[in-house]
Amino acid sequence: MKNGVLDLLKARFLINEDANATRNWRFIVFLIVLAIIMIANTQRFEQKIFKIIALNNEVKELRSKFVDRRSELMKLKMESTVSTAMEAKGVVPSSVPPVKIKVKKEPEKSFLEQIKPWK
Repeated sequence: MKNGVLDLLKARFLINEDANATRNWRFIVFLIVLAIIMIANTQRFEQKIFKIIALNNEVKELRSKFVDRRSELMKLKMESTVSTAMEAKGVVPSSVPPVKIKVKKEPEKSFLEQIKPWK
């Protein structure tokens, strides 16, 4: 047992001349490649997480800008704001309320009714 542990610590299983040594080296290289692939995969995953966080922050910022602009627009569209801006230019609101004009449209005649006068 003591001899087996000493051989393991000295890595004699990798330098023996038999066929097991080459199989052991292949397995170790396979494990190293697998570890490199795992590390690269984790790195890509973390990059995507950081990008998602950055995009979420940008969305929050743009949403707050949108709300600010919308509130400014609502203030600018108010009748009192428009009337004060127009008074500065010399246009005053009318004292007479507007009147709605209704236009009566004649019903359209069908094709046959249009042809009847020609008979």
